[in-house]
Amino acid sequence: MQNYQMLADYNAWANRLLYSAVADLSTEELHRDTCAFFGSIFATLSHILTADRIWLNRFTGEGPMPRSLDERPYDDFEDLRAARLEEDTRIIRYAQSLTAERLDSDFSYTPVTSPERVSHKLWPALTHVFNHQTHHRGQVHAGLTGLGKPSLSLDLIYFVRSEGQQWL
Repeated sequence: MQNYQMLADYNAWANRLLYSAVADLSTEELHRDTCAFFGSIFATLSHILTADRIWLNRFTGEGPMPRSLDERPYDDFEDLRAARLEEDTRIIRYAQSLTAERLDSDFSYTPVTSPERVSHKLWPALTHVFNHQTHHRGQVHAGLTGLGKPSLSLDLIYFVRSEGQQWL
């Protein structure tokens, strides 16, 4: 449980740093195709938010439930940023509510990409959420450096050393 609480805090920290860097982009840079899986930095950030909303709805039965993984719930960066902050708060609250029994309990859902119901323990799905964020934040980071912007230090250990001393 403590691991997921740390990952939730780290996730929010990394997103704040990333969104701060992205805020300095021009509209053209924000929407330029950076050859990431979802194309632009904006589309990739939208995908991360959309996927988090899908998973949190599955976990809690609450909040928005997007219908596709490439949904763009916002057209404006500041609206997307505000929604990201809200979703990170929801993730932190959810992680704080977890028990060992809940993490090891059976979990079932229907993927957005398939009508087949899937069942397994909760903990691999939750681990996926944090891994998925890291994966796509890396794509945004690559997009930023491809645009000639400064590189960011988003490693978990940097978070622990600078902001997460309670996890040491």
